[in-house]
Amino acid sequence: MDIPLIDIEQAINYWRQLRPSRGEERALSPEVNALAEVYALMIWERRAAMPGEQIPAHALQLIEAWRSNRV
Repeated sequence: MDIPLIDIEQAINYWRQLRPSRGEERALSPEVNALAEVYALMIWERRAAMPGEQIPAHALQLIEAWRSNRV
């Protein structure tokens, strides 16, 4: 199944609310960082969607967690 870019953006925002950046350096949480890597690759390659098989398992789990908690 393809994961659209908008889903990655929304999952990032969801995880940013749950796990905001911290510290003086404002470092991203591990969850946001994992999704940001996928997002950056999609932007770089100008993709509107990416096959789930090409997304790291941890990032897919984060997307599924976001999907299951959407209102």
